[in-house]
Order: sequence, then structure tokens, then C-alpha cells
Amino acid sequence: MINNEMLKKYVEYNDEVKDAMEKGKPIVALESTIISHGMPYPQNIETAKACEKIIREGGAIPATTAIIGGKIKIGLNDEELEFMARSKDIIKTSRRDFAYIVSRGLNGATTVASTIIASRLAGIKIFVTGGLGGVHRHAETTFDISRDLDELASNDIMIVCAGCKSILDIGLTLEYLETKGVPVFGYQTDYMPAFFTRKSEFKVDYNIKNPKEAADAANTQWNLGLQGGILLTNPIPEEDSMDEDKINSAIEKALLEAEEKGIHGKETTPFLLSKVLEVTEGKSLEANIALVKNNARLGAEVAKYLY
Repeated sequence: MINNEMLKKYVEYNDEVKDAMEKGKPIVALESTIISHGMPYPQNIETAKACEKIIREGGAIPATTAIIGGKIKIGLNDEELEFMARSKDIIKTSRRDFAYIVSRGLNGATTVASTIIASRLAGIKIFVTGGLGGVHRHAETTFDISRDLDELASNDIMIVCAGCKSILDIGLTLEYLETKGVPVFGYQTDYMPAFFTRKSEFKVDYNIKNPKEAADAANTQWNLGLQGGILLTNPIPEEDSMDEDKINSAIEKALLEAEEKGIHGKETTPFLLSKVLEVTEGKSLEANIALVKNNARLGAEVAKYLY
């Protein structure tokens, strides 16, 4: 059980988030790995600020999470966002890293998994990101499965994303989520989005027609004591979707190079995404920015109906 008095030693809220918590305003969590490791400067800081602006315009309060100087930050000010965007002294932080980084007074960028942890500490019910981590290709031999999936399954939170990252095995990721009892919703779609493209060959569990329907399902699940998270997948806008053959070709080349260089673990995703960016001549970054903004819009709308 979490001791709220003890938490004060570790957790800091910015004024905007603190005010929202006191007044019962809807809050949407955001990760910081997308800022520190997911995009180059200045696109990373521009995207972070744009997503926060979109969430505010949608009637909710953004809470970008990070660990700075050993403090778990729930909501970042402009100076802290800039630090996350520029500093090279930031560790990509999942569950196994979390306590060490806090205890040593280090700086950590929150992944999906650690943003879920931070959101639980703050009582935030919804979190917006670009893509979910998942089961990596060839996981039957490497056992490379993102901690994101178990963290989602273990906490009462809704994640809004454009599906799992397309560098992953989408089919196996969905099988894993089914085993963990995580419902996978598609926002106005029957098919699992594939991050850079609007759909994959795999179906979602339910087609959600509007934000209230998504929130109603989440509220009902948690009210019934059916503990665990919900995945709300939101396809990239049609005009920003990439050519499926081109993106798959880029991913295959990146996977081959990663294998040749012996890259594995938490370094895999940043490497693969950087290589896909290189092969697509920057088009994948444009798509990534578009989809995360699209998810921020939807997240703000859903947040208004969660309680």
C-alpha cells in the first residue's frame, strides 16, 4: 500500500497539475522518453509543447512525467521540458530502473511502463503516447517483451496510442494482451492500427464510436473491481499515414542491422526508429508527430468522462 505522506519525499507536482487535482479537473499523463530519446531537437520540444497545448484546448490538463534530480515530476514547466529535450544525461527509465534513478538523484525519461507507475502514484487514469511497446519480432528465441504490457495489465489506466510500434510483432502483442486480460479497443476502427499506417491485418476486441463510450467502458471495468488497464488504439490520420510497403521495407532493413550489431533490450527501439527515420528520409518522424498529436486530442476528450 502506498503511503501518501512518504510519497511527498519523492513526488513533485507542478502548479498546473496541483491545481487540477485540487479542483477535480481531468488530467492526461504524457511520457518523456519521446522527448529525450524518441525525436531529435527541436522537433522533440516542439511536439511536447504542441501536445500539451492540444490537451489544454481539449479541456484537460497535461501532466508530462519525468525524473529530474531524483524527483518524480508530475507535470513539467518550460525549463524542465527544455532540459529533457536537450540533455544527454538522461536515462531511459522502465520499472527496473525507476527506484535506482530516484534513489541516486539521477535524471530519467519515463517510458510507457514508468509513466504508468508515475500515473498510479498521482491517481491519473489516462495516458497518451505514440505507440505501445510489445512483443518484439523473434521473441520466441530472444524473449524480448516490453515491460509496457505487464505494467498496463497490472494498473487501472487507459492508454491512448496508435497501436504498438510497427517494428514489433503485432499479432503476438495482441495475444499477450489477451492472456493478461487487457481489452483492446479501436477508435472508430475494427482493426489494430500499425503506428505509421492506419491498420494491420489484426482485429481489435471492440470498435469504440466516441470518447464517452471509451470512458464508460473504463469506469465500468474499474467500478466492478476488474483491475487492469485498457488500450484505446487510435489510427494515424489518413493524410499522415505512410505507404505500408515502404515502411515495412525500412523496418526489415533496420531489424537486420540491429541483429548484425548485437543491439538488444531497451536500446532496440530507439535504434530501430532512428534507422527507419534515416531510410524514410524523415517521413517517419513527420508521421510520428502527427499521430501523437492526434492521440492527445482523443485523450483529452476521453479524460473529461473518466472518474
